[in-house]
Amino acid sequence: MRDIQQLIDNEDATELAAWVRRGEVQPIELVDAVIERLEQVEPHLNAVAERLYDQAREAALAAEAGQGAFAGVPTLIKDLFAPVTGAAMTNGSFALGPARADFDAEVVTRLRRAGCLIVGTTTAPEFGTSYSTESNRFGATRNPWHTQFSAGGSSGGAAALVAARVVPFAHGNDGGGSLRVPASCCGVFGLKPSRGLLPSGPMVGEGWAGMATHHCVTLSVRDSAALLDATAGLELGAPYAAPVAAQPYTVALQQAPRPLRIALVEQVGPWPTSSESLAAVRQAARLCESLGHRVEPAQLPVVLPEFLDQVFTIIGASTRNYVDILGQLRGAPVRPEELEARTRIVLRDKGAVSGAQYAAAVEWIHALGRQFALFMCDYDVILSPTLAREPAPIGELDLQDDSLRLDELIERFHSYSPFTALFNASGQPAMSVPLHWSARGLPMGAHFAGRFGEEATLLALAAQLEHAQPWRKRIAPVNACVRA
Repeated sequence: MRDIQQLIDNEDATELAAWVRRGEVQPIELVDAVIERLEQVEPHLNAVAERLYDQAREAALAAEAGQGAFAGVPTLIKDLFAPVTGAAMTNGSFALGPARADFDAEVVTRLRRAGCLIVGTTTAPEFGTSYSTESNRFGATRNPWHTQFSAGGSSGGAAALVAARVVPFAHGNDGGGSLRVPASCCGVFGLKPSRGLLPSGPMVGEGWAGMATHHCVTLSVRDSAALLDATAGLELGAPYAAPVAAQPYTVALQQAPRPLRIALVEQVGPWPTSSESLAAVRQAARLCESLGHRVEPAQLPVVLPEFLDQVFTIIGASTRNYVDILGQLRGAPVRPEELEARTRIVLRDKGAVSGAQYAAAVEWIHALGRQFALFMCDYDVILSPTLAREPAPIGELDLQDDSLRLDELIERFHSYSPFTALFNASGQPAMSVPLHWSARGLPMGAHFAGRFGEEATLLALAAQLEHAQPWRKRIAPVNACVRA
């Protein structure tokens, strides 16, 4: 039998589960090894919200042999609107106090059914509204490639632990780039599925008017595809659902995609794209061309400041509703001083919008989705940078001053990531693929968006890119790998 630590160093979750199914590795061995790995890197990264080691060990010992696509594979769940039975549910905020969940989110239920063992929860910024995982409750989550830089947000804890090789994948969610931004910052693969493909309940019917969805960050493309196979599909009572592929998503990886017509978008909105980001996306474009795809410069049909104003109308109203519900549940209103500056700014400027204003914003977003669908009649895929520049230094996106205007807050965050939120609004699948590292050794992802419901096309392209330019052998300086 191979050494468990070396096995985790070298294999993805799909392969680890195969070892478990063959009876050559026991789930408890994987759990104990992952706990050891997590403790090795956590002092450097600060990526864990809560350890659930006893739960994980009990589940590992009780696991039926070889059950599920991810039989015996340990993972972590993001501490943001994804309750885990018995775990603290903070959503990155002091406002929730000591609250603990007494039920699982549906996506957690499906991961458990697939055989996953949950060893903990990962950090997120308060209510998920930052592109950097920094919060007053947990502090800053650091990038394993360089700990003076952010791991991204809001699924920064998940991405940092995958990049540090603690686990081969970790759950996250994405309402404006929250899987893809940290995947880019940490040099791992991050796919945001189409609106309605993954379950949101039972606590949430639709997050941010349908802009938010669950999935995972992964080391390998095939793990992302297999996780979709395990978790996608209609949720009982959901307001809507995206079409599920006629064949398993993993089947899409078995052959290269047909030649694709790819729209290359280097700039969107009023903020510049850095020379480093331009170099990264142009490198990705050349790689696509070398694989037989056709790449054409294009401009997206959107005025970004107007778009972001509509998005924050939805975020503001949703946050106001959530904070009010939280106050009702705990029997006392949430006080402003319990919330972070960023949340106070959003509530101050957008927390009292009328029902008519909210409805108008939703209709505006839906109209944008139709515009993008027409745009996609001419293209199979849109390629852009994931971020307009390198990962941000720790503290740069950690607001402590609530005197900023909302438009200043928007510029601070969306000049950093102007590309990703568009595809939450349109509902299209999108992914960040780790194809470039900057001169300072920081990862910079290439961002690809496909037509609604066509995850299979994106995954086939990602697998082709992974084969042509493998990234898994690049290991961050902060890592849990076995030392020689």
